[in-house]
Amino acid sequence: MKKQKIYTKKGDGGKTSLAGGTIVPKYHPRIEAYGTLDELNAFIGLIKDHDIGKIRKDTLLKVQKDIFIIESMISLEKKSDKDIPFISSADIDFLEKEIDLMNADLPELKSFILPGGLPLVSFCHIARTVCRRAERLIVRLSADENIEPEIIQYVNRLSDYLFVLARCLSRELGIEESKW
Repeated sequence: MKKQKIYTKKGDGGKTSLAGGTIVPKYHPRIEAYGTLDELNAFIGLIKDHDIGKIRKDTLLKVQKDIFIIESMISLEKKSDKDIPFISSADIDFLEKEIDLMNADLPELKSFILPGGLPLVSFCHIARTVCRRAERLIVRLSADENIEPEIIQYVNRLSDYLFVLARCLSRELGIEESKW
């Protein structure tokens, strides 16, 4: 069996195709949005590679899969006959429950927290800021294109999750948060 090559050379001219086949420049708002989500997914993988416990690893694996779903949803210009998964309010509820569980044992937040303390905590903050950038790009895209509101809600909640995860890991690892 002949092995398929990873490169197609179709993007060499600065264009790529959306899931429906439309050819767009690589700086198209949809490409920017799902490309930033892909970057976020890589940082979440980096966090997941640390010793953070099975439950957190499982949660982050679900998040990574959800991000791929969102990327697929954004890559489609219009509703499709294709049977693709979608993000629902249940996925948002899942993140909220995880946030509430972690936040229950944290001290009340009375100031801003400066990122840092340990690389793992910093990775959470980097992922949070990439998530916020993805959210801004998706919101900008939604001004001109039909984007499901659950996508924006999920990405917004995910940045909150990553912030609380950073705080929770700081506490568990005995790192004092730098307050501003």
